Amino acid sequence: MGLLQLVKCVALVACAVAAPVEERKAPKSFLKEVGNSTWVIGNAKWNVTQGRQYATKLWYKGKDRVGQAVGHYVSYNGAASDLNWTSAAIVDSGNDWINVKFTAKEGDFHWVIRDDLVGAYQYFVNHALPTLGEFRTLWRLDNISFPNGHTNVKDGVLPPLSEYAAATNVQDETWQKADGTFLTKYDWSAFIREQEYYGVYGDEVGSWYINPGKDYYNGNHLKEELMIHRESKTGDAVQLNMIHGTHYLARSSDSFANGKTWGPWLWYMNDGSKTDAARRWKQEEKSWPYEWFKDTAYQSRGSISGKLVLSDGRPAAGAAVFIGDTNSNLSTADQGKNYYYTAYTDSNGKFSIDDVRTGIYGFYSWSNGGKIGDVTTSFVQNDIVIAKNKATNLKTLTWQVSSPKNRIFQVGTFDRKTDGFALSGPTPFEHGRIAKAPSNLTYTVGTSQASDWYFGQSALGTWSIVFNLRSIPTSTTGAKLTASLAGFSGGSSANILLNDVKVGNITTNSALLVSSQDTYRGATRAGEWRLLEFPVAKAELKIGENRVDVQVTTSTKWRGWLWDSVVLEWV
Repeated sequence: MGLLQLVKCVALVACAVAAPVEERKAPKSFLKEVGNSTWVIGNAKWNVTQGRQYATKLWYKGKDRVGQAVGHYVSYNGAASDLNWTSAAIVDSGNDWINVKFTAKEGDFHWVIRDDLVGAYQYFVNHALPTLGEFRTLWRLDNISFPNGHTNVKDGVLPPLSEYAAATNVQDETWQKADGTFLTKYDWSAFIREQEYYGVYGDEVGSWYINPGKDYYNGNHLKEELMIHRESKTGDAVQLNMIHGTHYLARSSDSFANGKTWGPWLWYMNDGSKTDAARRWKQEEKSWPYEWFKDTAYQSRGSISGKLVLSDGRPAAGAAVFIGDTNSNLSTADQGKNYYYTAYTDSNGKFSIDDVRTGIYGFYSWSNGGKIGDVTTSFVQNDIVIAKNKATNLKTLTWQVSSPKNRIFQVGTFDRKTDGFALSGPTPFEHGRIAKAPSNLTYTVGTSQASDWYFGQSALGTWSIVFNLRSIPTSTTGAKLTASLAGFSGGSSANILLNDVKVGNITTNSALLVSSQDTYRGATRAGEWRLLEFPVAKAELKIGENRVDVQVTTSTKWRGWLWDSVVLEWV
């Protein structure tokens, strides 16, 4: 072999060995420390300047989209405790992405930044959060760039700051305008597990939260949260990520294990297009659980399935299914320390939930109306084991229900919601709507319709249910009156009477009725559900006309209860 050939051969071998090193790219996404507890993160499309508490600049399309607003931060128990970041570091990376971890004493907040993505995947890992009710991440953004808001139930212009200045404050974050209508941030609330994409947007930019995996949220199907709003003091456009929230709950306060993880979710930016945000939602939903998130506990999942049949032989069609804490004394609304999954049965009572984290769970089910809207009982089974890559089949579960023959009357469908009653829609949030309900009304069984009863009651007065009995069964020992409340805000009370004899009450002082702030914050469809059951002596009922009265004795403006159903049955 000649010298020239030998040199060429050596060069080729060297290139072959070096090629893999040369092909490996460094990500364009970056973290830069600029001193004084300040860092800049982002990529070629956007960047954020993060300080000890607040991310005060968001550069996108040549403009700072925070402006004079507060920016991005993480906090718990409202605004009382903002996390303070003590350090930042790239803890993992690939050819086209980096994972930036910001550390605080309470835990670690991560931004997973990809070179080609406007936005970032985010998640939080707990280490020392206190027992809390509210835990959130959020953006407070420039109101010029983001004049509009969007949730799955409301879309439109956020009220400009000038409207607040011209109105009168009448309640927490609520103002009355000269024309009598109200401005309140709570009108931008929504059912959190129904969200696809939500956020704030304008003609050239949109900021969206996309949470395809909702298992880290607290609460059940009817969990409501404030999603977006206009900050009344500064005009900031506020985009909330309430990953543990209490806006419409009574007593949800939880302690978390070291390592409890919320997320990942996607914070996404675009040109303001809702069509594009919807497309991105579908993409993220299809990709969840995220394969790229190399967390052992996150990736360890199984599935659960089965069939619910009522004891009277009917399939539990359309029933709500909740996979939550096992052997818990909390309602499904108030559970929040672990991970939670929701679904509905099909027309045959069958259910199936994939991608459930491994662990031991409680299985809960209740009527969501429809064909089983007469069912007042709930189903619970504890100690359900979900194992990695295993399908847990609960087979056929029998749900005990009362006989339809025992039913004397029922007002409204049993579904933990106000659906079907007057003023329950069209939107599920409106401040002061409960004040439109009458002080007095009469509902006649057999003649009146559900729409003759109202979604909520608060004003001093009496609502009566008139019914006739043709006979009284000799075998019965009495009756049971069930008052199913879709929500309750303390401040108003009522006595419940049967033929002028008191059989129960709805009262602020009851241990069962800790205020959940639902009517106070304008909820009209659901809040935190409560079940009140009152025994009725057989002697109190008579053949012929009878009357149940709900007599409001104490009333506080905009506070009261949401009605789900009223049922009287023989026992």
